[in-house]
Amino acid sequence: MDVAQVLRMNGGEGDYSYSNNSLLQRKVISMTKPIIEDALTNLYCGMNFPQTLTMADLGCSSGPNALLVASELVKSIDKIRQKLGSNNEAPEIQMYPNDLPHNDFNTIFHSVPKFQNNLMRMPNSSCSPQFYVCGVPGSFYTRLFLRKSIHFVYSSYSLMWLSQVPDMTSTNKGNIYMSTASPPNAIKAYYEQFQKDFLMFLKCRAEEMVPGGHMVLTILGRQSDDPCSKECCYVWDLLAASLNDMVSEGLVEEEKLDSFNIPQYTPSPKEVRKEVEKEGSFSINCVEVTEVNWDACTSDGDDQGYNMGKCMRAVAEPLLLSHFGELIIEEVFERYTNHIKISMAKEKTKLVNVTVSMTRKI
Repeated sequence: MDVAQVLRMNGGEGDYSYSNNSLLQRKVISMTKPIIEDALTNLYCGMNFPQTLTMADLGCSSGPNALLVASELVKSIDKIRQKLGSNNEAPEIQMYPNDLPHNDFNTIFHSVPKFQNNLMRMPNSSCSPQFYVCGVPGSFYTRLFLRKSIHFVYSSYSLMWLSQVPDMTSTNKGNIYMSTASPPNAIKAYYEQFQKDFLMFLKCRAEEMVPGGHMVLTILGRQSDDPCSKECCYVWDLLAASLNDMVSEGLVEEEKLDSFNIPQYTPSPKEVRKEVEKEGSFSINCVEVTEVNWDACTSDGDDQGYNMGKCMRAVAEPLLLSHFGELIIEEVFERYTNHIKISMAKEKTKLVNVTVSMTRKI
């Protein structure tokens, strides 16, 4: 699997698009607002109210959440200025939404004029920051920006994705991710790939960020030290169960299933902290762990399991399409959604978020 070619959320604005099935991710972004505000306050004041700010949203995906992040950043800067009673001119803000080249950037760009009009309707809009958007396609495991050009980096629910499927010395038979049934070498390969990727991410950002710049990262993770714990693997276990059912019925080839692995690693806070300290260019301000229930993907009164199924389809469908082809897609997601419904009816299912705020050392 060439991850850079196939990893993307479902584009457009259709029934299974990420744009229409990302309420859970929106909830997570909202949960990090206090950390964002604190980081921006320290950045803005520490740089003595700069006239320009350059920011990047790495792994922005598509749809309304991409500009939700931008909106929160602008509002935070405006709020900070008012709180401090700053008479300085509002800064100009350059925002770089970034994702892999096959991301649906067009959906973001189409909504920029509406976003800018909304900014104009903000209270004291004549004093609000001027805002500019420029998309940057490319892997955040490589350099993306000029040296010492970025003041603030944000990323939410992106850094759990790996640059490649880990190299394993034996087959992760019957599994599509780490699980309690995975061979030890598979679990080790996943962890080593995360270490390699996250270290490279930090090295690239260290070169691109200005001294004293701030970075806030929220990663789908886990609290447990066990990388196969239910809190981080269960959602993929249910998809694996759906595919295994289809193998037993002759609808999917066993070899095809055994050669498919999700390029993701959900780290613990300890693992995140370890890599930041190892790389050495950033000071950690805080590491926080939060939880979000699967039903956060659902509006009041909606079918929770059905909507979680659509949320996961928006995330996983391109990966499955590239490996298994189009013929099984409807069947596998119908089964997957049924598994999700049963699980959500029996227990309180949740995801764990690891958020780290850090400052580029001077």
